[in-house]
Amino acid sequence: MPTSTRDPWFDNAKMALVTLVVIGHAWTLLPSTGMVEHLYDFLYAWHVPAFVFVTGYLSQRFAYTKERTWQLFRTIVVPYLLFETALGLFRVYVGGEELDDLFRDPHWPMWYLAALFFWRLLTPIFRPMWGGVVAAVAISLVAGMYAGDTLDLARVLGLLPFFVMGLKATTERLEWLRRKPTQAAAVCTLLALWVLTTWTDVWASTEWLYYRSRYDEMGYADDLNALLTRALVLLVGTLGAAAFLSLVPRTFGWFTRMGAATLVVYLFHGFFVKGASYAGYGGWADEHAPIAFGVTTLAALALALALAWKPVSSRLVDLVDPFGYAERHMNRAVDLTIAKDQVQPEVEATVREDVLTSR
Repeated sequence: MPTSTRDPWFDNAKMALVTLVVIGHAWTLLPSTGMVEHLYDFLYAWHVPAFVFVTGYLSQRFAYTKERTWQLFRTIVVPYLLFETALGLFRVYVGGEELDDLFRDPHWPMWYLAALFFWRLLTPIFRPMWGGVVAAVAISLVAGMYAGDTLDLARVLGLLPFFVMGLKATTERLEWLRRKPTQAAAVCTLLALWVLTTWTDVWASTEWLYYRSRYDEMGYADDLNALLTRALVLLVGTLGAAAFLSLVPRTFGWFTRMGAATLVVYLFHGFFVKGASYAGYGGWADEHAPIAFGVTTLAALALALALAWKPVSSRLVDLVDPFGYAERHMNRAVDLTIAKDQVQPEVEATVREDVLTSR
């Protein structure tokens, strides 16, 4: 039985989604076959929107208070600076890559932390706003014309509707996802998206699913067509995210417990995927295409589970949250000091009593 009031539904969703992130990134090591491209487009059509929606739902309590601001700095800004640096050094000195604009333009996959920082700051504005989802959609549509890659503002604003949908979601509003008819419709929706993404390049392109490029950079000179395409991508992402959440199990188990370690999985998996690339795994995959897909997918699944496994994640989290690590050890030292001060008088009293008794 669960020992906390955490909703297992969202912990299951978080762990499933971060696992899909690892799998999607691992698929970039595979040769570009029709099957891989189709699976990739199908996955990216909805799993990032679903991740952002869940992030929004879990960000509802953020407010402009000293405690929440410190938590934002400690859990988002600090890990971003640490891992943007670490992954950048890894890519340069291990992979021999050349990177520009470190920190200003977040490098794969650090964009999510930069986006989360801005989304959290917007939470107190959008959560009480009447018509907030409509405003977020309008911002997303317009952002495709002007937003650039500085701190990945294109993604911050492009994916904003999904975050605001999560902010607006309540237990009551999500209850309809738990119904059997809705779950049946969810299966049909994902099947329809599977068919739709067979022709991704006809109605959009894979680049649209990243929400990172301006319309003109994707070859759209006609703003109206670009706006309609962005609107279609937003609709597809919304339907896919809702369908996924409808099918997420609501039971508590070992997978649920791993949902608390999603940030560890997200931040560390990039080193393994990039390391496999530098080790020549892509060349092996090209030569063994029939089995490479299965091997890569299973390896990515195993990596996500291994990083989230408590004996591993409980140690890696200290690198993700060094201030939290320092606070825990300081509090432990203070507790030990207090306990020692409380025990010492009792010991002295016992010694005195023993001495008197012996006399």
